[in-house]
Amino acid sequence: MTVKEMLNRFLLFVLVLMVFFFLFWLSSGFILTRVGRFLICDQKPFTADAAVVLSTGVEYYPRLMEAADLFRKGLVRKVVINGNRKTDVLRELEKRGFEKCCPWHEETVRILEVLSVPRKNVLPINAEDAYDTVSEARIVGRRLLERGFKRLIITTSKSHTCRANHIWRSMFKGEMSICTVSAKTDPFDVNGWWKQGRQIRWVLAEYGAWIYYGWKEVFEKF
Repeated sequence: MTVKEMLNRFLLFVLVLMVFFFLFWLSSGFILTRVGRFLICDQKPFTADAAVVLSTGVEYYPRLMEAADLFRKGLVRKVVINGNRKTDVLRELEKRGFEKCCPWHEETVRILEVLSVPRKNVLPINAEDAYDTVSEARIVGRRLLERGFKRLIITTSKSHTCRANHIWRSMFKGEMSICTVSAKTDPFDVNGWWKQGRQIRWVLAEYGAWIYYGWKEVFEKF
């Protein structure tokens, strides 16, 4: 093979590579938008016993605002919050005499009051050992079933809705009707999430959580 032929092949390779990257660049927005959109399950809310504000994950305050909006529209009678997470270290500190300055739910209740949700309509559920969406659903959902709640609206971040909806529906199939609504003020942008560092982390974390959830489902069958 002559030098000229080698050069021509190299130039052809470079040209093909450039065309490939150009086509990828043109389609990347289309593909990445759908990668983000897959995570969203924003359903039309129905009249329910309560709006359950999920506590695990990011962007908590938009979730509270969404639940308050559902209450103001008369779609729910109660807004359910949960929290008071504890680690072994915190429990040890409490044994030594540590006490929080106020009840764990007080700040959230005050925020909801600002959003026109009366204190009497807020139901705090102590969920010390909830560390992810599955354990949160198990603890909070069971407490609500014990109270006779049968219809729930789950409010959470946009990128968290699809997985939350799947987990709650699977866990309480035949026991409760579940609707999942995304927080409208949540900043997640399906058309440009890959341009912002924190939103990239949200997407990667959410897909990672899907993989972990699927792995546990398969593992528990063996």
